[in-house]
Amino acid sequence: MFFKKRIVVLRLGHRLQRDRRVSTHVGLVARAFGANKIVFAGIVEESVYETLKKVCEDWGDDFGVETVTNPLSFMRQCKRNGYRIVHLTMYGENIQLSNVLDRIIKENADILIVIGAEKVPAEVYKIADYNVAIGNQPHSEIAALAVFLDRLFRGEELAKEFTNARYRIVPSKRYKNVVRMGVGNES
Repeated sequence: MFFKKRIVVLRLGHRLQRDRRVSTHVGLVARAFGANKIVFAGIVEESVYETLKKVCEDWGDDFGVETVTNPLSFMRQCKRNGYRIVHLTMYGENIQLSNVLDRIIKENADILIVIGAEKVPAEVYKIADYNVAIGNQPHSEIAALAVFLDRLFRGEELAKEFTNARYRIVPSKRYKNVVRMGVGNES
C-alpha cells in the first residue's frame, strides 16, 4: 500500500445511546479504509465494541478498539510518540484547495486522526499538527474520515486483503457471493 505508517482514529464526543450507531460506523469505516485502530473518548456502549469485534472475527484483520478518559492527554502522548495529529474539521485547510495532504504524506509519520461528534474543544485545534477540511461546509465525520483515508492511501486501501477472515466477498455484478473460508484456504 502507498502509505505504510500506523493510523489511529480518535473519536471525540460520543453521546451515549444517541451516537451508538454513528460510532459503530466510524469504526467500520476506519477499519475498512485502512486505519489500524480506533480510540473512543469516554464511555461507549458495549454493543459498539462487540459489533466491531465480530466484524474483525468474521471479515478479518486485527483492528484495535480502545477507550481513553482524557482525549487531550492521549493526543499529547501520541504527539510525544512521533504521531502527526490530523484533526478533520470543516474549518481547516481544504484538502482539495491546499497542499495539506502532500505535507502530511511527506512527513512519513504515524498519524492520529481526530474526529468530533459535537463541538470540539479549542485545545484540539492547537494540539493538532494539521486541521484539515474535506469541505468547508457542515458534513458527517464518517464521510470526512472515509474521504481523508481514501486520499491518503490513494484508493489502494479498497483492494486490501484482510488476514484471518472467516468470510470473503467475491465481487459480482448481480448477486451476493460470500465464501466461507476453510482450513487451508484462509488468507
